[in-house]
Amino acid sequence: MARPTQRVLTLLELLQSGGIRTLAELSDRLGVDERTVRRYVDHLIDLDVPVESVRGRYGGYRLAVGYRMPPLMLSDDEALAVLLGLVAARRAGLATTTGTASETAAVKIRRVLPERLARKVDAVLESLAFTAPPGEFPAPQTTVLLAVADAVRHRRPISIRYTAADGRRSERTLHPYGLVAHSGRWYVTGADPGAGEDRTFRLDRIADARTLPGSFEPPTAGIDPAQRVLSGLAKAPYRHEVTLRIQGTVEQIRTRFPASVAIVEEPPPTGGVASETEGWLRVEVRAERLDWLPPLLASLDRRFVIERPDELRTLVIALADRLAASAGRRT
Repeated sequence: MARPTQRVLTLLELLQSGGIRTLAELSDRLGVDERTVRRYVDHLIDLDVPVESVRGRYGGYRLAVGYRMPPLMLSDDEALAVLLGLVAARRAGLATTTGTASETAAVKIRRVLPERLARKVDAVLESLAFTAPPGEFPAPQTTVLLAVADAVRHRRPISIRYTAADGRRSERTLHPYGLVAHSGRWYVTGADPGAGEDRTFRLDRIADARTLPGSFEPPTAGIDPAQRVLSGLAKAPYRHEVTLRIQGTVEQIRTRFPASVAIVEEPPPTGGVASETEGWLRVEVRAERLDWLPPLLASLDRRFVIERPDELRTLVIALADRLAASAGRRT
């Protein structure tokens, strides 16, 4: 049976999760009657924890807005989840330019954990190995990330100072739709009223972001910021523009050609017999090099037609010859 002190701490955890908790709900969660819940609330108030009583039909108890508990109270599962999350985020590149922030946060959490729990968490972290090397990605500034996120939430325009991949610098206004983390990099996608089109920007290339007066209304059609970023990456200009026709489903093709690499769509009607084009999809890829495409097409194991460029056709034939020669070799 839980001791009164444990129940009081559990009550505090419930209140810290936010919102108003009714007396009946707290009574049920703590397994005590409502009179005892009131006594536990009085205990917290005696400890200078600002518990507020909310009257009315939907009344109950809540913590005062902005209150922070000095000691950190985490269960075993919560402590492990937080520390593993910090480690994983650091390795995946989901950090800010304050590079030591995740490390110092982990140290602070470790410092206030009970020794019994700290030893167990240390054992997990020290014995943990990763199959992939840590990513080395440029990180955005914390101030930029927070400013953009606030603008997204409140639908406010922002002014950004941006450095493009070729080194050109510009200052522009953006109506941000959402933040996206992809392959270790942060992106913001939104409308550029100056250019009259939707744009995607890497946060690590934004030197400054300032909220502007006013607000904006996003398009009435549903916005998927992640899909906009992926399609933008797939359409980015590269040295080679590849067009393929592959027989298969979108799901089958996506196993080798993700949305960030290729655009997959139904081919335009040719006026021929329907059965001739049934099951064929048009795939467009932009790439700096072509040498990685022949092995990918071979591993896809679907019928395909290369529409362009001819250089890719030559590379596929060369790979097929090498595979045939290796398959016939016995010594």
